[in-house]
Amino acid sequence: MPVMTFIACRMFEDEIVHIIENDDQIKNLFVIENDDSGGLAGKLDDVGCKYEIVSASDITDLIEHRKSDGITVIIEMLELALHAIPDNLKEVVYGKAREMSEFSDGVLLFYGLCGNVLAKVEEDLSDLSCPVRILKEDNGMVIDDCIGAVLGSRDAYLEKLTSFNGVGTFFMTPMWAAHWREMVVSAGLTPNADDIKLSKFVFDYAGYKTVAKMDTGLYYEKQFDHMVEEFARLFEFNIIEMKAGPQLPVRCYEQLKNEVI
Repeated sequence: MPVMTFIACRMFEDEIVHIIENDDQIKNLFVIENDDSGGLAGKLDDVGCKYEIVSASDITDLIEHRKSDGITVIIEMLELALHAIPDNLKEVVYGKAREMSEFSDGVLLFYGLCGNVLAKVEEDLSDLSCPVRILKEDNGMVIDDCIGAVLGSRDAYLEKLTSFNGVGTFFMTPMWAAHWREMVVSAGLTPNADDIKLSKFVFDYAGYKTVAKMDTGLYYEKQFDHMVEEFARLFEFNIIEMKAGPQLPVRCYEQLKNEVI
């Protein structure tokens, strides 16, 4: 019974639900209970995926007593605010990976470079008893961030950026649309996202004029259209449509699964 662990930024909720929903080899699914697990659990409920909410302290005993011919997946979601202090993000992600490796056959980090602090995570944690992998492009490069993940590569990301001819464009996935206030504060763009006047001044100063509504093909965030329209209205942005998809995270999952099995 292979055990795979996902350690994930909440920005990857949708991609994780997509992976779980479409892999019938997963026979046991455990979600670590914390303040950031509710969104994932709600989406799993919506699509009818069976799972158990468990405390981190109980997971070892549960695995030992749950026999199955299929795959067991453990998911621990981490808070968005970790992005505010890159060194803290690194410390937490590395620590979680070390903890989970003790009872896992493979650990997949749903993260990108995140300020370059996770660039060498696979090398740094190569001493662990199981492989630790992070989201990477086909060429082996770690993805930049959650936007790069759904665009598929750094080259695709750069192509999109240059296609706007210098017009500042705010990329918005469904999860970004749902949590943009928290994310712009964590990213240091504004100290108070609820102060719309101040936030608009910051966005204008940075040259943002457009929001790219990224259709990932995943529709777990039911209010995506409305949220993007509200964001555009608040900051007087134009909306452009952009195609994206979950192929890169799915491929990284399949690669680790094959490695584990």
